Amino acid sequence: MQEDSAIRLEQIRRATEEQIQEQRRQTEKEKADIVRETIKQKSLADAEARIIETKQTEDVKRRLLLEQIKADREKWIEVINTTFEHIGGGLRTILTDQNKLAVAVGGLTALAAGIYTTREGARVIWGYVDRILGQPSLVRESSRGRYPWSGSFSRATSTLTSKLKNGSNPGKNGNGFGDVILNPSLQKRVKQLANATANTKLHQAPFRNMLFYGPPGTGKTMAARELARKSGLDYALMTGGDVAPLGSQAVTKIHQLFDWAKKSNRGLLLFIDEADAFLCERNKTYMSEAQRSALNALLFRTGDQSKDVVLALATNRPGDLDSAVADRIDEVLEFPLPGEDERFKILKLYLDKYIVKASDKHEKSWLRFFRGQPQKIEVKGISDDLIREAAAKTEGFSGREIAKMMASVQAAVYGSKDCELTPGLFREVVDYKVAEHQQRRRLAGEEPKQNA
Repeated sequence: MQEDSAIRLEQIRRATEEQIQEQRRQTEKEKADIVRETIKQKSLADAEARIIETKQTEDVKRRLLLEQIKADREKWIEVINTTFEHIGGGLRTILTDQNKLAVAVGGLTALAAGIYTTREGARVIWGYVDRILGQPSLVRESSRGRYPWSGSFSRATSTLTSKLKNGSNPGKNGNGFGDVILNPSLQKRVKQLANATANTKLHQAPFRNMLFYGPPGTGKTMAARELARKSGLDYALMTGGDVAPLGSQAVTKIHQLFDWAKKSNRGLLLFIDEADAFLCERNKTYMSEAQRSALNALLFRTGDQSKDVVLALATNRPGDLDSAVADRIDEVLEFPLPGEDERFKILKLYLDKYIVKASDKHEKSWLRFFRGQPQKIEVKGISDDLIREAAAKTEGFSGREIAKMMASVQAAVYGSKDCELTPGLFREVVDYKVAEHQQRRRLAGEEPKQNA
């Protein structure tokens, strides 16, 4: 009985302890819940307080800003009103006082006259300076600057850059004449003329005038530029079609052109493109008196061999030139249509320029930061055999026509989906351009028949 009583007491004690522990755990849980709820309520209260405080601050700032704007507006309105009151008062004073009115009118008149005189005087002086020192209006392109002091730095920089870039390589295509590709015999003749002109300038001997003739687009202008560059001369380019519209001013402009050309310290190659436009036979019935006078002025300025100016004429019809003009010519060069080998080189040149390196100039330009980058052309399967095939197909093409054809190839590539140049696309454009060239020749052949 004592053992049973001890066991019961022990069980009661354990039960009591477990109940106490359970109540303690329940109390701690309720306490933790109360703490969490308190923290939550406190956080919500702090957030609401910050929101209210921020809103009140914004309201205060907005109110202060509106008050500042209102005060500024009132201040400017007051300033404007005061200004107009002063102006009105001054005008009333001037209008009521005849002496002050006369002084004001005289002052305004003198100011207007001074401004007009200064402007017109500056215009007359600048026109005189431009006429004496500036580039003549007949010159369309020149290696010299428009004024003696302009272009010196750029020319020196370009010369130094080209020397550093090319080094011992005299030209892009290995012939010493940059992008100019000519018949080998003609190329040799042009190089000889360049060397002879350079030595002539070195020995202060008279220059020799030249005539370039041949079909359009065969490189006459480009050869003249490169000849001037290789011989160390400046060059200026004009076209004969610009002389006729000048009318009675043509003689003056011709003399200004030669006076300007003689001021070049390096010597100047004056290249006249489409020379037959105003240097044709003087017995032509359609030739005006002003054109005859301009022709006579040029003949007068070229009557003696010059040590300052090389005259280079370019024409598609040498037979139309006046006999006195032909008498001034010392060297005659024919620029025929390029042969197959030349067409092959020209095709490779413009393939590299328009297709392979089309995006290089955009990458080097500072405008690339403001413009979108062009898509790079991917060349697939364009071999020398394919280019030689195109050279054989383009018989009768001039260098300019081949360049335009390669520009059409570039346009076709940009118009394709993947911006890829494939042999099929290349052949398609070449065949189209060949057919177009033949059609133009047929049309050109039919026009003389219709005129007849």
